[in-house]
Amino acid sequence: MPLTLARLRAHAFRRQSGLCFYCHCPMWQRSMEAFAAAFDLSSRQARNLQCTAEHLQARVDGGGDFQSNIVAACRYCNTKRHQRKAARDAVHHKQHIERLMSQRRWHAAWVFEKLLRSGGPVLAATAPRIRH
Repeated sequence: MPLTLARLRAHAFRRQSGLCFYCHCPMWQRSMEAFAAAFDLSSRQARNLQCTAEHLQARVDGGGDFQSNIVAACRYCNTKRHQRKAARDAVHHKQHIERLMSQRRWHAAWVFEKLLRSGGPVLAATAPRIRH
């Protein structure tokens, strides 16, 4: 029985410890309200960090819904990749985002202030607990 895209996304989310494949920010899967409360975010801010299923090889380029082709990406990173006239491949998009993240230029300032410490994700020990 083939896995649904939702199950593939959930598996990728767990495999990546709830962090975006591209920017390494924490994401939410089930409760935007709980995530927003845990990190003191507005609903609009939290919406950008919703977990989405990202195809490493896009469907239009022959990529399918299978585990090795699906990663978990925040809505912001996923959307930005596909807003370009010619979308970058996943490897180049990841490199682009990592470079901009190191310069604190990819996400809005609140991401760096509320979600990231010393240039990396909030450590699990210091991050608020999110109940699903």
